[in-house]
Amino acid sequence: MSEQKKALPFPVTFAAGAIAGISEILTFYPLDVVKTRMQLETGKSKGLLGSFQSIIKEEGFGRLYRGLVPPLLLEAPKRATKFAANDFWGKTFRNLTGEEKMTRNLSILTGCSAGATESFVVVPFELVKIKLQDKSSTFAGPLDVLRYIVKKDGLLGLYAGMEATFWRHVWWNGGYFGSIHQVKALLPKPDSPSAELMNNFVSGGVGGFVGTALNTPFDVVKSRIQGGARVPGVVPKYNWTYPALVTIMREEGPAALYKGFVPKVLRLAPGGGVLLLVVEFTLDVFRKALGPPYI
Repeated sequence: MSEQKKALPFPVTFAAGAIAGISEILTFYPLDVVKTRMQLETGKSKGLLGSFQSIIKEEGFGRLYRGLVPPLLLEAPKRATKFAANDFWGKTFRNLTGEEKMTRNLSILTGCSAGATESFVVVPFELVKIKLQDKSSTFAGPLDVLRYIVKKDGLLGLYAGMEATFWRHVWWNGGYFGSIHQVKALLPKPDSPSAELMNNFVSGGVGGFVGTALNTPFDVVKSRIQGGARVPGVVPKYNWTYPALVTIMREEGPAALYKGFVPKVLRLAPGGGVLLLVVEFTLDVFRKALGPPYI
């Protein structure tokens, strides 16, 4: 019976992930724009406040929402894929290992696998978003970017930065879901629905911080790869993830691998808490609506 309570239909998991993702992005999107700007800078960073002020002063407040459409369209399939894949890989690995409950190591392995799965959905949307968020961007909108990329590089051009995106999501999801499992085990057992929501928010926030700390260097590389212009016959300066990490560290110092960390963590730490809180709340609503044997 306990297994049946957890076995919600896939459309329910999909809907919960989508609702949570859209809630998170609408709340924290300007921080993502600032993060990308900081990561694309090859010189001295202006910092969080300096970047905010520069964008608003030089380009207007609306620029903080530049490129919102692609991630907004992405969030539903992205978050839905994340949680559905996490559920699928969690069950698969438990069956393979014979574990009845999720362990810390299985949580990390599950999260990494879910991140790898998610990355294949994410790349084209991320590429369009980066092209729009770049300060030098002259594109009229998402469709303009799509037309340009497909005309110049073909359909496969939409997957520029695939390898870097793969690693970014593997590391973030491994840290996020692995931390959630560990933090929940350390927190007092909730004795009320409100206490359970608070535990979800805290564990999700910690997970968001750990995931961000692990994946920021890979996010910097992804932004550089996707933001750069490709010239026929010329090997891009930033092409493959791990060599690009070495190049950035050698030319700009180790700290450059964490450009954009502050706005990124300010978004994804509380964002991770909001994400998990909304997912759990939404799933609980669905369980009650569906009735036995889901409650």
